[in-house]
Amino acid sequence: MSDQHSVSTDKSLLNVELIHDFLSNRSYWAKGRTIEEVKATIANSICFGLYFKDEQVGFCRVVSDKVAFAYVMDFFIVDSHRGKGLSKVLTEEMLAHPDLLSVNWLLATKDAHNLYRKYGFSEIDNAHRYMKKTGAIDS
Repeated sequence: MSDQHSVSTDKSLLNVELIHDFLSNRSYWAKGRTIEEVKATIANSICFGLYFKDEQVGFCRVVSDKVAFAYVMDFFIVDSHRGKGLSKVLTEEMLAHPDLLSVNWLLATKDAHNLYRKYGFSEIDNAHRYMKKTGAIDS
């Protein structure tokens, strides 16, 4: 990470409009999510903002009980900053967060398997044991 990049969990620094725009208009998993829904997800998660100088260029959030379980959601790097290793920076900061050191992690992805494998993630064994219930929005 360059000296000009930083990661913060300070929610007051988050550019909610940028996050909403990316999720609602550019992601495959959160198309159409409203600004109110984005604000609610931020309020109820541990959030990581990735910044270049003072500009937010990445984001992810973790839903967790901070003891046994954590689910990674809404992970992205803006297009203009991709290909610079910033996904690795954001992943490493997330995994090193002191409130998340003991948890079992879970995530869903269509296209970032190779990134997460580098950090010990693997496909679910015995996936037939897992169940889901889809709410109003299927993400």
